[in-house]
Amino acid sequence: MTIEGRSLVFLGTPVAAATVLEHLLASGFVIDHVVTQPDAKRGRGSALSPSPVKEVAQRHNIPVGHDLTWIQQNAERGLFGIVVAYGRIIPTSVLNVVPMINIHFSLLPRWRGAAPVERALMAGDAITGVCIMDIEPTLDTGAVYARREVAITHLSTAQSLTEELADAGADLLVETLRDGLGVPIPQGDGSTHAAKITREELRIDWTQSAIDIHRRIRAVRAYSEIDGMRLRILEAEVAVGEPGQPGLLLSDGTVGTGQGSLQLRVVQPEGKSAMDVDSWLRGRAASASSVFTL
Repeated sequence: MTIEGRSLVFLGTPVAAATVLEHLLASGFVIDHVVTQPDAKRGRGSALSPSPVKEVAQRHNIPVGHDLTWIQQNAERGLFGIVVAYGRIIPTSVLNVVPMINIHFSLLPRWRGAAPVERALMAGDAITGVCIMDIEPTLDTGAVYARREVAITHLSTAQSLTEELADAGADLLVETLRDGLGVPIPQGDGSTHAAKITREELRIDWTQSAIDIHRRIRAVRAYSEIDGMRLRILEAEVAVGEPGQPGLLLSDGTVGTGQGSLQLRVVQPEGKSAMDVDSWLRGRAASASSVFTL
């Protein structure tokens, strides 16, 4: 099955993109070629591993490339590109000869950029979603063919929300391709920029409110330091009761913040596996500090 008689090419790399590719194939669409990022170290060890998208393509015997050479060489065949988290900017020279659409994980024009899921969580948005949009040389500014909302709850994390958005985007893409793209609608005003998460933003500032810190923990690989060691906070919740001193760790795993307190649930000490906070507290030395670095 093709769209308007054109051959489909798919460009994507991570798990979310692989979810969309799997859904397309299961729905009967034929993908002639896949472009993804080169094999890389993905986890512990030195061995190179294919991207999740490449793994799907190989299982379905779809030719795979790591750059745009094949697309450029075959543009005269009437190709149509579907892009999901490819990881690189597609140059204008390619867009001029091969029309492409993109699944973006936000309700454009809100959160254009590299980290729309994380930024929506950190901002405390109640709703996000997916958009199927034209690709333009400028970042995430293309007109939108279709959109679908997805709710954000207090339990949503970057991983769980990305999974929901990938599923919603895959369903919406199949519907849109089957029904026909139609005429896209310009995004309009009110854009916000979803800048790439910086290393500095991973560090918890205990002078912030418990709500803001909780959002950060759900959005990124947040950490703090205590006893000169890093401690990743994997799961936590806003605590009830009297607020504590910012950074002060109590015996039950509650930490004071600039406004309210945070109850730690799952942590990962530097160089160790994840564990519940009670296990971590029991394993600490009697002389261990009770204050996180602010």
